[in-house]
Amino acid sequence: QVLLVESGGGLVQSGGSLRLSCTASGFNFGVWAMGWYRQAPGKQRDLVATIGVGGNTDYSQSVKGRFTISRDNAENTVYLQMNSLKPEDTAVYYCKWLSKNYWGKGTLVTVSS
Repeated sequence: QVLLVESGGGLVQSGGSLRLSCTASGFNFGVWAMGWYRQAPGKQRDLVATIGVGGNTDYSQSVKGRFTISRDNAENTVYLQMNSLKPEDTAVYYCKWLSKNYWGKGTLVTVSS
């Protein structure tokens, strides 16, 4: 059974930082690309960042330079370090196995102004 469990969300002031974690199980994590998405209230779910098997990364323009995606294959975990947070970053953040339709349940990030 594939499971993706996010953690690390919370309430933070504008300009602050958070680190999200997503721990995977049920598949060979180390050979698949992973991604983080987010969905703000009333909006569609958007791709935030991706990381390939070799560690290559890509970011949406809105977070480039502020967020960093990384992975620890020994821990089956993908991270999203979020710095210089803005109120518009408020959303539920989801982890996804990019090649398959498996999602975590999400973790809420709220950035106050």
